[in-house]
Amino acid sequence: MKARYDDIDEYIADLKAEIAQNEQCANHYYNLGLALLTKRDFVAAEEAFLNAVRNSPHLAEAYVQLGGICLERGDLEGCLRYNEEAANCRAKFPVPWSNIAFVHLQRGEPDKAITALNKALKWDPKFVQAKNALATAYYMKGDFAVSEKICTELLQAEPGFAPAWNNLALARFDLGNYTGAAEAVQKAQELGFDVPQGFLEELKAHI
Repeated sequence: MKARYDDIDEYIADLKAEIAQNEQCANHYYNLGLALLTKRDFVAAEEAFLNAVRNSPHLAEAYVQLGGICLERGDLEGCLRYNEEAANCRAKFPVPWSNIAFVHLQRGEPDKAITALNKALKWDPKFVQAKNALATAYYMKGDFAVSEKICTELLQAEPGFAPAWNNLALARFDLGNYTGAAEAVQKAQELGFDVPQGFLEELKAHI
């Protein structure tokens, strides 16, 4: 959002005025969509992003936002479709590949997720969320050692990323390293991650 705006409604009003002057400007529609998202007005935001891609069919970021709105209402198929469209527009854009992987993980399809995540990480090797999702995908496959290795590498670079500590704890637990799992859980909790109670109880029973 532009720094000179203190009021989101004023910003939205100005964007709408600019759109009235130039209804073909995809960027104005895109910025309007982002502003409406901050107000959690998903219906109006969706309309703005759809107008953005009508005027600029290769605006990958708008497809990603449309996918996010689909996810907000539990429409995994829509989320997948829009992110695939974004990836088609810009193959080297890592975000849609990561989002595609998220849908596959939600559907219990780790192999498809791994394929998408490898593409995301090819274009952005430091994409922390994608790397953590890769650890999750290998964990889902039962490749606990690979999951542990990915988490360890990630945490060497980003020691403050709490979800990776939780993933590391899960992998270590299933590898039988209960002390290491407990250490990882403690780090995850120190960083504010809400470790599932069921896992904590299961871990406690093994120590």
